[in-house]
Amino acid sequence: MFHFLTTFRPEVIAITPDANAYLDFVLAIFFAFGASFELPVAMVILVLLGWVTPQQLREGRGYAIVGIFVLAAILTPPDVVSQLMLAIPMCILYELGIHAARWLQPRDPNKAAAS
Repeated sequence: MFHFLTTFRPEVIAITPDANAYLDFVLAIFFAFGASFELPVAMVILVLLGWVTPQQLREGRGYAIVGIFVLAAILTPPDVVSQLMLAIPMCILYELGIHAARWLQPRDPNKAAAS
């Protein structure tokens, strides 16, 4: 990719890559994408601790999607493609987190005995 960018440029533009800026960019992107893939784990932990229920997570889906897109806009470079590349997997992971939380939700022994 870098070779492609260096070959298709006007002659008046000098390419001066900065290793420090590149590493900062790569680390920020790795952190953003790495943290986003922990979303289902965090949701399951919250449900197992009893702080939220899968029903509450389903009801808050709209707020979560807006929050995901805002977070993706903040964490990624200012272009729509990278924002969507972070936000869409996070929305899918949010849904998977709801299903995993419902599946791993602790059962109330009193309800099971009454049934």
